[in-house]
Amino acid sequence: MQLELRHLQAVCRIAEAGSLGGAARRLGVSQPALSAQLRRIERVTGGELFVRGRSGVEPTALGQFVLAKARRVLSEMDALGAEARAIDTGTPLRLGCILLVLIDGLLAETDLFRSGQEITVDLEDSVTVLARMLGAGRYDAIVYGEVNDHEVVLPEGALARTLIPKEPFCIRLSARHRLAGADRIELADLAGESWMTLVVDDDGGPEALVAACAKAGFTPSLRYRITDRKMHYDLIAAGRAISLSQPTAPAAEGTVMRPLVGAPVTGRIRLAWSRSAVSAGQAELLYRAAARAYVANVGNNAFHKEWWDAHPEVHPAAD
Repeated sequence: MQLELRHLQAVCRIAEAGSLGGAARRLGVSQPALSAQLRRIERVTGGELFVRGRSGVEPTALGQFVLAKARRVLSEMDALGAEARAIDTGTPLRLGCILLVLIDGLLAETDLFRSGQEITVDLEDSVTVLARMLGAGRYDAIVYGEVNDHEVVLPEGALARTLIPKEPFCIRLSARHRLAGADRIELADLAGESWMTLVVDDDGGPEALVAACAKAGFTPSLRYRITDRKMHYDLIAAGRAISLSQPTAPAAEGTVMRPLVGAPVTGRIRLAWSRSAVSAGQAELLYRAAARAYVANVGNNAFHKEWWDAHPEVHPAAD
């Protein structure tokens, strides 16, 4: 038997999972089948690659040697595929996103930076779906958000880079609201309001809102979940709801946006890509395009521009 890429992948998955059972689940095979495959691999390499320890399996000295070589080979193969796609400008780069403020600007930026290669873009309501589609090869890269401490689980073979590590969410409310004239709003003063929940409900947003409101002494009434922007804004303008919002969001007639005291809910924006489909150079271009698109919206609200200027540590490498 000669070693194949699937054998190297199996060895790496066993090391990453720390157990044959965990690796089998990741690979989608039975544990007995993986054990038999490992024995065949060990016959080719000339000795045991793993031994059982207190917390699972651990690589032997030979195993560590094989792992190092396997990771290098797999990395080179991923790079080969990604760089070949980059050269073949007839192959579109497939980008999946949730509805973030920067998306419109990102499309214009990618048209500028990726001249000669088509880019397709799909919007999803679910971060979980985005990650799953990235793992399934439906998307080559995704742009998504996470709220407070929530972390999106990415598939095997994905790399990620944080675009914006922190942005304080604000409140959008009717221009006729009793608090519309306030410079900043205490979350506790919004008890009893009807809330428009975030469009994406699996990025940690609703949980973060509920937790923040609990600390402020009340339970929010999550009454609406509207994906249509115009209807979303119209309901708020009519005084029927309020909502959390990205601080870079544009103005909407009949509504105002105000920061929350203490910034109890914050978000971050990340870019993830398949290392076998997107080269390092492509990933850098996408990152810079997304960064420029975000920065272009910073001035939409004066309070966020002031916060942004005071926090250079959160600025992306846009230049």
